[in-house]
Amino acid sequence: MRNRWTDAEAGGSPLEECAYGSRLIGAEPTLVLHGGGNTSVKATVADVTGADVEVLHVKGSGHDLATIGTNGFAPLRLARLRELLGVPALSDPQMVNELRCALLDAAAPDPSVEALLHAMLPHRAVQHSHADAILSLTNLANGEDVIREVFGDEVVMVPYVMPGFDLAVACARLWPKRSHDGTVGMVLLNHGLFTFGDRTEEAYTRHIDLITRAEEYLAAHTGRTAPRPAPALPDVPRTELAALRRAVSGAAGHPMVVGRHTDEATAAFVARDDLAAVATRGPATPDHVIRTKRTALVGTDVEAYAADYDAYFGRNHTRRGTELNRLDPAPRVVLDPRLGMLTAGRRAKDSDIARDIYLHTMDVIAKAEELGGYQPASEAHIFDLEYWDLEQAKLRRAGAPPAFAGEVALVTGAASGIGRACARALLAAGASVVGWDLHEAAETLSDSPEYLGQRVDVTDADAVGAALDAAVTRFGGLDIAVPSAGVFASGMPIAALDTDTWRRSMSVNTEAVAVLFREIHPLLALAPRGGRVALIASKNVPAPGPGAVAYSASKAAVTQLARVAALEWAADGIRVNVVHPDAVFDTGLWTPEVIAERAASYGLTPDEYKRRNLLHIEVASADVANAVVRLCSDDFRATTGAQLPVDGGSDRVV
Repeated sequence: MRNRWTDAEAGGSPLEECAYGSRLIGAEPTLVLHGGGNTSVKATVADVTGADVEVLHVKGSGHDLATIGTNGFAPLRLARLRELLGVPALSDPQMVNELRCALLDAAAPDPSVEALLHAMLPHRAVQHSHADAILSLTNLANGEDVIREVFGDEVVMVPYVMPGFDLAVACARLWPKRSHDGTVGMVLLNHGLFTFGDRTEEAYTRHIDLITRAEEYLAAHTGRTAPRPAPALPDVPRTELAALRRAVSGAAGHPMVVGRHTDEATAAFVARDDLAAVATRGPATPDHVIRTKRTALVGTDVEAYAADYDAYFGRNHTRRGTELNRLDPAPRVVLDPRLGMLTAGRRAKDSDIARDIYLHTMDVIAKAEELGGYQPASEAHIFDLEYWDLEQAKLRRAGAPPAFAGEVALVTGAASGIGRACARALLAAGASVVGWDLHEAAETLSDSPEYLGQRVDVTDADAVGAALDAAVTRFGGLDIAVPSAGVFASGMPIAALDTDTWRRSMSVNTEAVAVLFREIHPLLALAPRGGRVALIASKNVPAPGPGAVAYSASKAAVTQLARVAALEWAADGIRVNVVHPDAVFDTGLWTPEVIAERAASYGLTPDEYKRRNLLHIEVASADVANAVVRLCSDDFRATTGAQLPVDGGSDRVV
């Protein structure tokens, strides 16, 4: 592994160096993933009285090493931490309270649960990772022997102990017996690597050196047999993925996002003859259990997996001596020789984290199998970590999930105007959103993992099908559809109607929606909480105006399409409603020329035309988007076939 340290970028103070070294560790996915690992540095600072105080700056819980700055570290009174190491017992709540009480800054983040271990080590700088190479060597029946072969007596070895007070005490007990002047690291079996030094540069350099030696050992002892080429995984019907997502969501008790992964490494792993054996032994380190569950589901029998999880909970739930509430039994990783890997999460971000972790787990398993057999931590240790309140607290800190978490929405015409506003409003409400538009702006509407932007011609049935396939591969299915794409032809009386203009309006505004409805109906029928459609039509449906025949007729036709869909799809639990906006001028349909033209046809100025409604307000795209979000929420669970005006009130309709 390459040493990336550069003095010019490290900063001047010990804490700046620690933050820099932390980011170097965090930038290596084979070392830590998504908040894993922790680092620290000890320094002397002056407190508010001016007295010098020895302080441990340790990574704040929940901070990511890849992006951490100096404000991501918690400053703790080192003397107090060393006193805590001498108490006979400390419960998790007591430890958390004592760590908070030891802070110099009440506004600092919660200290890492490994803070006492960092305090115990007699070195100024400490770095800790869950390196793949170390996990490959320690997830073996003879892991201790292999570590001695690789590192000799340069590292202290510690058997697996759950992080926190117990681990710190175990290390404090073993350290004086096993360490010496030449000790440069500490290996925690089934867990990871600690290195240390007088400065962060030294701790980091030792970390890279030990990882490199582990990688060289793996390179020399694995890969001797060329892996059997894995066949490319086939395309599968999008409804098959949506049905699996529905089953996973049912087991979880709420909607879940499910992403499919068919990369070469995944194809090779799911083609293993021993897949069912190796994928059901446990995670590469117990820390991963809150993201991946203890085991993957091999195959697609979600019900059987949930039953197995219940049995696992039954075997272990009395271990802690306190009443535990069972977590949901839905799998987070599904492995199937035909489907590849599917990862599930309450949001796409969570699904992505499970994917990233398991991609590395595959490599750890494969190498460990070549070295004699993958043997992770025991089921009991994994259970303790999964139900450890301090780990669960990391997830709770994110707060309650938003209303549409786990649900997938498709918005057409997402590059501008009402479509863009709807896409943003649904994202804000927690949905994973697929945005379509001819314009490239649809692709960059958001950089959130919850958004997939696609350039799609909605009048091209093949393009629509391909885009839906990609959307379902990314998110697993579809819950909400907001057909918003539309064209507004320049005003012309019927007597001057251009045939191409008529056909273009019907093609985009009506026929494209009919094709979309045909394609999405099977997906909406599989939505975990029932499918929903909010069609963007127009006030021109109940109150057409002169000079807009193509637009008015096409919107009337698509409204009738939605009414029929409401009748036909209700039995599938799908709600179909229509929104009729009017005078929404922050859209691509309304150029200054069109506004002036329409205003003139009513004998109004452009400003008067914009506020010609009963409330004399200018209606914005956000107003329409808010109505769409509410229509798709449980507030309107008993409403289908409705037509809702968002127009400031029209005397021609009221």
